[in-house]
Order: sequence, then structure tokens, then C-alpha cells
Amino acid sequence: MYHLKCIECGAEYSKDEVIYTCSKCDGLLDVIYDYSSIKLDMEKLKTECPSVWKYAELLPIEREPVTIHEGGTPLYRCDRLAEKIGIKELYVKHEGMNPTGSFKDRGMTVGVTKALELGMSTVACASTGNTSAALAIYGAKAGIPVVVLLPAGKVALGKVAQALMHGAKVLSIRGNFDDALALVRTLCSQEKIYLLNSINPYRLEGQKTIGFEIADQLGFKVPDRIVLPVGNAGNITAIYKGFREFKLLGITDSLPKMTGIQAAGSCPIVKAIKNGAPEITPEENPETVATAIRIGNPVNATKALNAIRESGGTAESVTDEEILAAQKDLARLEGIGVEPASAASVAGLKKLVDMGVIGRDETVVCITTGHLLKDPQTVIDICEEPTVVDANIESIREAIFGKGK
Repeated sequence: MYHLKCIECGAEYSKDEVIYTCSKCDGLLDVIYDYSSIKLDMEKLKTECPSVWKYAELLPIEREPVTIHEGGTPLYRCDRLAEKIGIKELYVKHEGMNPTGSFKDRGMTVGVTKALELGMSTVACASTGNTSAALAIYGAKAGIPVVVLLPAGKVALGKVAQALMHGAKVLSIRGNFDDALALVRTLCSQEKIYLLNSINPYRLEGQKTIGFEIADQLGFKVPDRIVLPVGNAGNITAIYKGFREFKLLGITDSLPKMTGIQAAGSCPIVKAIKNGAPEITPEENPETVATAIRIGNPVNATKALNAIRESGGTAESVTDEEILAAQKDLARLEGIGVEPASAASVAGLKKLVDMGVIGRDETVVCITTGHLLKDPQTVIDICEEPTVVDANIESIREAIFGKGK
């Protein structure tokens, strides 16, 4: 029904092999299906509520999944935010409403299930935070040990707390995320430990269900454009694949323009798109308040560049100030609380509309990837402090309305 194939040299591998990149050229792998053998239940597709496992026929799993009911996240129509940005129709797909508070749950339900299917007894990842939280929780659900490597002092408190509470072995390394990823890849190659960073092609299969759900929630219509934050570049790759598969199977009839947003201090994909370069130049010291996308050498860069270019999309960078302003707009105009990296999508949309790159008549879906409470310290740092008042009604009235009321 499916196998692995290198996107560079075309080498093929069995679905039963434990392999992450091509053994011949080190290229990235993709999961290739025999679509002619896939029989979708269209009645189920049209009537069942969205969730990751609603689309099981398009996922590479042959056993009962390790699940905590991930997916089915809300797609909000955001008219007040659309008016402020100056665009006709805007939706926000809030992936922070997944069980662990980020889109990573979609990849981990598939990835951890695949680990069990392959007979692996330990799982591991490097992380800027959300990956470690999701892996710890799904590993706990599966009853297998979890090892996570985090860049010391660079991970938001809410995410570390999740990994610790759910029993992962947490190692804080003196280095950045790219260092952590290199180390965990070496560890997994030398030990019988299953790697569940997004270089693992099976993890991306879970994340492609975001694309399925957006089409599903829009009545199997496809928006003009998807705008999303880009860190390790797995999500933009996966979501595009989801839309491509629905089109290939005749469920939808078009593809959205994939538009990736990175922080100005961490934007190798943006630079490659703007320079017309065939590959990225890694950034050695990425920096941004948006910790979830503070990645200088995204492992899925090649796939992401392909997705952006094939779909007629683009990429743009935004400053930390633009990200934090968009975070407040989402919260105060639409009631959607997200961590800073999530708000990069909205900040990027605003910038691209102002530049005339995105048309004001387009229908756009912004992906927000993580919940506000993932990074509470940033919120505390940028918002007004609570007003302290005496415990009487006069003091309360004065604080609300001012003196003389």
C-alpha cells in the first residue's frame, strides 16, 4: 500500500525499514501510496467530525493508533482581524487547541504508533519545546520511554513542564536546537531508539491532516492561500501534501499558495526564496522571541522550498515586534490566544498584504501552531501589569473610570 522514496535520487525503501534519510544520497524521504488502491468512504468524509484518524485510509499505520483524540481543531472566521489587515476573508486554524496545545500532536500520534509497529522500545527527539511536550505525552500513553534534548535556557516554561510531568528524560544541552538535533540523530543511529523529529517522514503524515481538515471545514473548498510559521519546515511540507492528495483523489479541485513566515532573526528559507537559491544557507546563531521557530538549519528545507515554489506561494520574514503585535491582535480582536511563533503567520499576512503581494480579495487561512499558555512568560513581559487597588468599591470604580466618577 505504501513505501518510502528519496525525493532526491528516487531510491525506494520498504515500509518495514527503520530509516530517516536516503542511505545512498542522504536525501529526504517521502511516504508514497498506491492511491489506486485507496478507497475512501465519502459518506464518512462528509458527515464525520474532523480528527486525525478520520483520514486513516491516508495514513501509513496498520495497527490501533496511540491517540488522545488529536485533531479536529477549530477553524475560526476572523472578520475583525480581516478588516484591520484589509483582506476580504480570513480564517485562523488554531492548532493550539490540540490536546497538548500544539500541532505536534498530529505527528506524534502517527509517529509513536509507527514506533510500536516497527518494534521500537524507546523514542527520542530534539526540540524547541512543543515537540518534546507532544512526544513525552504520547510516549506516556504508549508506555515507552522518551528522551528529549532541549537547548538550555531557550525553551518556554510551559513546554518544559509538560515534558517533565509526563516522565520524559529531559536533557538540556549547552547549545542551540540545531546542535541538539545533530546529537539526537547520532544517538538514534547508534542505539535502538526511534527518532521522532520531522526528518522522520512518518511524522509528517500526521501533520498533513491539517490540510485535510481545512478543506473539510470549508465544505471541501480550498482557500487561495495558506499562511503559516516555519521553523524546521515540516508543517508547510506536510500541509501541502495533504492538499495535493485531496486533489489527486478528486475530493477537491485546486491547491492553495503555500506561504511561509519566519522570524527576521531566523529566516534561511525566506532568504533562499528571495534569492532564488536552490537550497538554504544555514544560520549559525538564530535569534527570535518566537522560540518555537528559532531554528537556523531546518531539516525539511528542501521539501519546504519545493512546496512554496510548486504552489506559487512565497516566504517572508517578520520582526519580533511585528510578531508580538499580531499576538495581541489575535487575542484582543478575535479571542484567540497563541504563543509568539503562532502569531508570525498573522504578522506575515499583514506585511504581505501591505506590500501588495497578497491580494485583498483573497481567501486566506492562517495557521496558529501553539497555545498562549505554552509561553506565559512572554505574555507577562509584554502586557500591562495588573492594577493593585484597595478592597473597596470606590477604589475599584476609580481604577476603572478614573477620579470623579
